[in-house]
Amino acid sequence: MSDEADFLTTVTARLAGLPGVRGVTLGGSRAQGTHRPDSDWDMAVYYRGAFDPDDLRALGWDGEVSEIGGWGGGVFNGGAWLTVEGRRLDVHYRDLDVVERVMAEAEVGRFRVEPLMFHLAGIPTYLLMAELAINQVLYGELPRPVGYPAALRATAPGRWYGTATATLAYARAGHAPKGAVTQVAGAIALAATQTAHAVLAGRGEWVTNEKGLIARAGLGAVDGLVGTLTADPRALADAVDAAEALLARAYQG
Repeated sequence: MSDEADFLTTVTARLAGLPGVRGVTLGGSRAQGTHRPDSDWDMAVYYRGAFDPDDLRALGWDGEVSEIGGWGGGVFNGGAWLTVEGRRLDVHYRDLDVVERVMAEAEVGRFRVEPLMFHLAGIPTYLLMAELAINQVLYGELPRPVGYPAALRATAPGRWYGTATATLAYARAGHAPKGAVTQVAGAIALAATQTAHAVLAGRGEWVTNEKGLIARAGLGAVDGLVGTLTADPRALADAVDAAEALLARAYQG
């Protein structure tokens, strides 16, 4: 058995032994086989009822352990950034009651978008369903989606793209006339990310974070557009128009 396999076996056993934990998964690039040797380890503990972060702290691993709700209080409700045997380990908390509710909502095309650190457009609540579709279950019996819900493919694209067009409309009316380069750049970046969510939802492709999202949706040309921005109000308005046209082409396929 390799060092990495030994590491994963040991960490899984320690996490699985925490009170309330019903399942442990491996996510991120390591679950998908796209990792590099120095990639971190993304794992999640699925619990039923109460989970006490102090039990995770008691394992003695170096790092930061948040309280429940410490990462915003939404469906992505906390976790830890740790170092174990010289390896970077992220542990996410997943409340199974919340997961099951989110999955039931997604099956009928309902979801919310919640703010989350490091995510420009926030996260759709169906991200929890995406994780279970992609990640490797290392311990326990967890619900696994059977395909991408047809109802979600029908509702999510229009909702994401509608938000993107509203984002650009506000930039055109509120920021471009004032020569506000940063705000226009931010609005274009946000709208592109929202449109990327729309495109991938329309394809029935799961998204678990924003890494590589723009490229996956075929929106790489936005990079060049943002790089040309100047403080001239007319030029900024033209850039917003160009972004709108680019996003419309991607959304319409």
